[in-house]
Amino acid sequence: MTDLRPRRTGLRGVPAAIGRGRERLTGVFQHRYPTVAVTGMTGVGKTELVDHLSGRPRPGGVPESGSAVMERRVRRDRRIRGFRFRVVPGENAATRLGALDEVFHDDPVDGVLHVVANGFATGRRPAGTTGNVEAAREDQRQRELEDWTVTAHRIASMAVRRSQPTWLIVVVTKVDLYPDDVDEVVRSYSPGSGTPFGDRLDELRALAGGAKLSVDVLPACSHPAQGSPVTAKRRDAYLAALEARMAQLAGHV
Repeated sequence: MTDLRPRRTGLRGVPAAIGRGRERLTGVFQHRYPTVAVTGMTGVGKTELVDHLSGRPRPGGVPESGSAVMERRVRRDRRIRGFRFRVVPGENAATRLGALDEVFHDDPVDGVLHVVANGFATGRRPAGTTGNVEAAREDQRQRELEDWTVTAHRIASMAVRRSQPTWLIVVVTKVDLYPDDVDEVVRSYSPGSGTPFGDRLDELRALAGGAKLSVDVLPACSHPAQGSPVTAKRRDAYLAALEARMAQLAGHV
């Protein structure tokens, strides 16, 4: 019997072929440049950290933006592999909440760098004024915990929806300000530590499912304070360890 059904030949098959090619290209790009959300309250050093990771640090750092999601990209090696960073504003305002929804719901990221500062976040003046302000460390730690609670719920919601595991690295910055206590502070931000932050991490892993979310905690320093035993060489070692772990989690190595 002759098959009288129309065959998909010539130009009629071009759109489908283009679509398949686009999907393959997108998959390769996402593997080479996974997207990473950088979260944390204002003043913890998110922008400075990303500037270093993207290979373009600026002397003295730069003020964080409180009004938009910023993007950075870093190339890691000759194979043109790296990350697309999406820095979420730290201010607890509509722009920040909208940015969190964007990176965890509308266009979900592949991994998260959540930045904390052990209560040493740089204080910010109210909108319309400039300069830094002094802030009690306990107050800063409490704000940090509140900020993390808001972010953690969105990470959990994203992780349970994704087919692939999500990774999270809690980056403990400004270690030059407490060089003798770095290991202890890192432990205090780790799952199972029994601290308020550690308890929130335990809750997050329970909500997301242990197999759906990996958690690491690593120290970092962008600009060592003058006279600190944390030298530029030590700073670079911290950043290199962070980059190496991110590469492992992204499958770049």
